[in-house]
Amino acid sequence: MAGLEDELLMTAFREVMAGVAAPVTVVTAMEAGLPHGTTVSAFTSLSMNPPMILVALDGGSELLGLVKSSRRFGVNVLGRSQSALALAFARKGGAAKFAGVPWEADSGIPRLPDAPGWLVCEVADMVTGGDHVIVLGTVVAAETADGQPLTYHARSFGTHTALVESS
Repeated sequence: MAGLEDELLMTAFREVMAGVAAPVTVVTAMEAGLPHGTTVSAFTSLSMNPPMILVALDGGSELLGLVKSSRRFGVNVLGRSQSALALAFARKGGAAKFAGVPWEADSGIPRLPDAPGWLVCEVADMVTGGDHVIVLGTVVAAETADGQPLTYHARSFGTHTALVESS
Protein backbone atom coordinates (compact mmCIF):
# COMPACT_ATOMS: atom_id res chain seq x y z
CA MET A 1 0.00 0.00 0.00
CA ALA A 2 2.96 2.35 0.57
CA GLY A 3 3.53 2.43 -3.21
CA LEU A 4 0.06 3.87 -3.87
CA GLU A 5 0.48 6.39 -1.04
CA ASP A 6 3.83 7.46 -2.49
CA GLU A 7 2.27 7.93 -5.93
CA LEU A 8 -0.61 9.94 -4.47
CA LEU A 9 1.81 12.16 -2.56
CA MET A 10 3.97 12.71 -5.65
CA THR A 11 0.88 13.61 -7.71
CA ALA A 12 -0.35 16.04 -5.04
CA PHE A 13 3.13 17.57 -4.70
CA ARG A 14 3.41 18.00 -8.48
CA GLU A 15 0.03 19.81 -8.51
CA VAL A 16 1.01 22.13 -5.66
CA MET A 17 4.29 23.00 -7.40
CA ALA A 18 2.48 23.64 -10.70
CA GLY A 19 0.65 26.40 -8.84
CA VAL A 20 3.90 28.15 -7.88
CA ALA A 21 5.13 30.71 -10.40
CA ALA A 22 8.85 30.22 -11.04
CA PRO A 23 11.43 32.23 -12.97
CA VAL A 24 12.78 30.59 -16.11
CA THR A 25 16.53 30.57 -16.61
CA VAL A 26 19.11 28.92 -18.82
CA VAL A 27 22.13 27.87 -16.77
CA THR A 28 25.30 27.66 -18.87
CA ALA A 29 28.89 26.44 -18.69
CA MET A 30 31.74 26.08 -21.15
CA GLU A 31 33.79 22.99 -22.02
CA ALA A 32 36.68 23.04 -24.49
CA GLY A 33 35.32 26.25 -26.04
CA LEU A 34 31.85 24.74 -26.57
CA PRO A 35 28.78 26.19 -24.84
CA HIS A 36 26.44 23.97 -22.83
CA GLY A 37 23.20 24.91 -21.13
CA THR A 38 19.93 23.72 -19.68
CA THR A 39 16.61 25.27 -18.71
CA VAL A 40 16.16 25.65 -14.96
CA SER A 41 13.20 27.00 -13.00
CA ALA A 42 14.59 25.99 -9.58
CA PHE A 43 16.59 29.20 -9.14
CA THR A 44 16.52 31.85 -6.43
CA SER A 45 18.60 34.43 -4.63
CA LEU A 46 20.20 33.20 -1.43
CA SER A 47 22.30 35.97 0.12
CA MET A 48 23.10 39.64 -0.43
CA ASN A 49 26.36 39.64 1.51
CA PRO A 50 28.08 37.97 -0.18
CA PRO A 51 25.81 37.92 -3.23
CA MET A 52 24.78 34.29 -3.74
CA ILE A 53 22.17 32.32 -5.65
CA LEU A 54 21.14 28.70 -5.84
CA VAL A 55 20.11 26.53 -8.76
CA ALA A 56 19.01 22.91 -8.72
CA LEU A 57 20.39 20.69 -11.48
CA ASP A 58 19.34 17.12 -12.25
CA GLY A 59 21.84 14.76 -10.61
CA GLY A 60 22.45 12.97 -13.92
CA SER A 61 22.73 16.03 -16.15
CA GLU A 62 25.72 16.64 -18.36
CA LEU A 63 25.71 20.29 -17.31
CA LEU A 64 26.12 19.35 -13.66
CA GLY A 65 29.28 17.45 -14.56
CA LEU A 66 30.67 20.52 -16.33
CA VAL A 67 29.81 22.79 -13.43
CA LYS A 68 31.48 20.38 -11.01
CA SER A 69 34.68 20.36 -13.07
CA SER A 70 34.85 24.04 -14.05
CA ARG A 71 33.46 25.40 -10.73
CA ARG A 72 31.86 28.25 -12.73
CA PHE A 73 28.50 28.80 -14.41
CA GLY A 74 26.22 31.47 -15.79
CA VAL A 75 22.54 32.17 -15.22
CA ASN A 76 20.59 33.74 -18.09
CA VAL A 77 17.31 35.01 -16.62
CA LEU A 78 14.98 34.75 -19.61
CA GLY A 79 12.52 37.40 -20.73
CA ARG A 80 8.90 37.20 -21.80
CA SER A 81 9.71 36.65 -25.51
CA GLN A 82 12.16 33.80 -24.89
CA SER A 83 9.87 30.79 -24.28
CA ALA A 84 11.21 29.09 -27.44
CA LEU A 85 14.71 29.24 -25.93
CA ALA A 86 13.41 27.76 -22.69
CA LEU A 87 11.92 24.84 -24.60
CA ALA A 88 15.03 24.33 -26.74
CA PHE A 89 17.31 24.19 -23.71
CA ALA A 90 14.93 21.87 -21.82
CA ARG A 91 15.75 18.95 -24.15
CA LYS A 92 18.82 16.72 -24.20
CA GLY A 93 21.66 17.58 -26.57
CA GLY A 94 24.76 19.06 -24.94
CA ALA A 95 26.44 21.72 -27.09
CA ALA A 96 23.96 20.98 -29.93
CA LYS A 97 21.34 22.97 -28.00
CA PHE A 98 23.20 26.10 -29.08
CA ALA A 99 22.81 25.34 -32.82
CA GLY A 100 21.34 28.49 -34.37
CA VAL A 101 21.21 30.28 -31.01
CA PRO A 102 23.16 33.54 -30.77
CA TRP A 103 25.48 33.61 -27.78
CA GLU A 104 28.67 35.27 -26.62
CA ALA A 105 31.35 34.36 -24.11
CA ASP A 106 31.16 36.64 -21.09
CA SER A 107 33.80 35.97 -18.44
CA GLY A 108 34.37 32.65 -20.19
CA ILE A 109 30.72 31.60 -19.75
CA PRO A 110 28.07 31.31 -22.53
CA ARG A 111 25.66 34.26 -22.39
CA LEU A 112 22.38 34.66 -24.26
CA PRO A 113 22.54 38.33 -25.31
CA ASP A 114 18.81 39.16 -25.13
CA ALA A 115 18.16 37.76 -21.65
CA PRO A 116 17.16 40.59 -19.29
CA GLY A 117 19.22 39.17 -16.43
CA TRP A 118 22.77 37.76 -16.40
CA LEU A 119 24.84 36.35 -13.55
CA VAL A 120 28.33 34.83 -13.54
CA CYS A 121 28.87 32.54 -10.56
CA GLU A 122 31.60 30.54 -8.91
CA VAL A 123 30.55 27.35 -7.13
CA ALA A 124 30.56 27.86 -3.35
CA ASP A 125 29.07 24.48 -2.45
CA MET A 126 26.91 21.63 -3.73
CA VAL A 127 24.25 19.77 -1.77
CA THR A 128 22.41 16.66 -2.90
CA GLY A 129 18.66 16.90 -2.56
CA GLY A 130 16.73 13.87 -3.82
CA ASP A 131 17.41 13.41 -7.53
CA HIS A 132 18.91 16.90 -7.91
CA VAL A 133 22.02 18.73 -6.75
CA ILE A 134 21.62 22.22 -5.32
CA VAL A 135 24.48 24.37 -6.56
CA LEU A 136 25.25 27.38 -4.38
CA GLY A 137 26.90 30.07 -6.45
CA THR A 138 28.78 33.17 -5.39
CA VAL A 139 27.91 35.92 -7.88
CA VAL A 140 31.01 37.54 -9.38
CA ALA A 141 29.26 39.58 -12.12
CA ALA A 142 25.68 40.73 -12.69
CA GLU A 143 23.87 42.76 -15.37
CA THR A 144 20.27 43.63 -16.11
CA ALA A 145 18.42 44.92 -19.16
CA ASP A 146 14.86 46.09 -19.65
CA GLY A 147 12.24 43.45 -20.14
CA GLN A 148 9.59 41.47 -18.34
CA PRO A 149 10.64 38.12 -16.90
CA LEU A 150 9.57 34.77 -18.32
CA THR A 151 7.80 32.68 -15.69
CA TYR A 152 6.43 29.16 -15.56
CA HIS A 153 3.10 28.61 -13.81
CA ALA A 154 0.32 26.04 -14.21
CA ARG A 155 2.45 24.20 -16.79
CA SER A 156 2.64 27.18 -19.14
CA PHE A 157 4.87 30.17 -19.77
CA GLY A 158 3.80 33.65 -18.85
CA THR A 159 5.11 36.78 -17.20
CA HIS A 160 4.54 38.88 -14.12
CA THR A 161 1.85 41.50 -14.09
CA ALA A 162 1.70 44.00 -11.26
CA LEU A 163 -1.56 44.24 -9.37
CA VAL A 164 -3.31 47.58 -9.61
CA GLU A 165 -4.40 48.66 -6.19
CA SER A 166 -7.79 50.36 -5.99
CA SER A 167 -8.29 53.42 -3.80
